[in-house]
Amino acid sequence: MEHVDLLVFGPHPDDIEIGLGGTVARHVAMGARVGLCDLTAGELGTNGTVEERIVEADAAARVLGAAWRTNLRLPDGGLDGGADQIGALVDVIRRWRPRAVAAPYWRDRHPDHGAASALVTRAVFDAGLRRFPRGGEPWRPGWVCYYFINDMAPASFVVDVSAHYETKRRALACHRSQFEPAWEGAAPTRLMSPRFRQLIESRDAQFGAQAGVAFAEGIVVREPVVRGHLFRDAGPDPEIGGRS
Repeated sequence: MEHVDLLVFGPHPDDIEIGLGGTVARHVAMGARVGLCDLTAGELGTNGTVEERIVEADAAARVLGAAWRTNLRLPDGGLDGGADQIGALVDVIRRWRPRAVAAPYWRDRHPDHGAASALVTRAVFDAGLRRFPRGGEPWRPGWVCYYFINDMAPASFVVDVSAHYETKRRALACHRSQFEPAWEGAAPTRLMSPRFRQLIESRDAQFGAQAGVAFAEGIVVREPVVRGHLFRDAGPDPEIGGRS
C-alpha cells in the first residue's frame, strides 16, 4: 500500500496554496510524498463554480508536485464536526498513513478555517483509536502542524521556502476564478484585490525576515519542539570539537 509522508488538509480549494504552498513544494523537492485533501469545494464562494474550482485545485497540485489531491465535498459553511465528517477524514488518514498532518491554525477570521482545524484535530485523534467505527487499521501521525491562512500569530518555527516561492506564486495563479476572475459578471471580492496577494507575500516575507531568509511560512505546534543542542546551524548530532 502506498503511503504519504505529509498529508495537508485545506478548508477550501485555494487555502493550502495560500498558507502552505511553499512548504508543500519544498517537501516534494526533498523527495517526500505529499497528499492534499480539500474538505469542501467552496460552493459558497462568490465567484467560480464547483467544477471550475476543482479543476483549478488539480492544476495547482500539479504545479506543487503533490502525489494526489482529493476533495471530500463536505458542505461549505457547514463544517460542524459531526460523526460523518470526522469519519470521512479518518478514512483518509487511515488510508494514507501520513508521518505528519498539516491543518489550518485554529484562530482565523473565516469561521470555516477554525472549524476545519478542530475537525482535523479530532479526526487525527480518532484515527488512532482501535475501536473507532471506521474501516482500515488505526493510525496516528507523529505530528500535527498548523499553518496560517488569513490571520497570523507567533510561530513555533518557520519553514524556509525562499527557493520555492515562485512555485507557490504559480500554484496560487491556478485559482483564477478566485484571484483573477475574467468573465463578465464576476463580482469583486477581497481575494481579487492585488492587496490580498500582497498580504500573503508580506506575511511570508515577515516570517522570512525574522529568520534571516527571503520567505518563510509559519507553523504552530501544540507541544515543545525537541532539539538536542543549542547550536543554531548544526545538525541533530553535532560533532563537538574543543581546542587544545
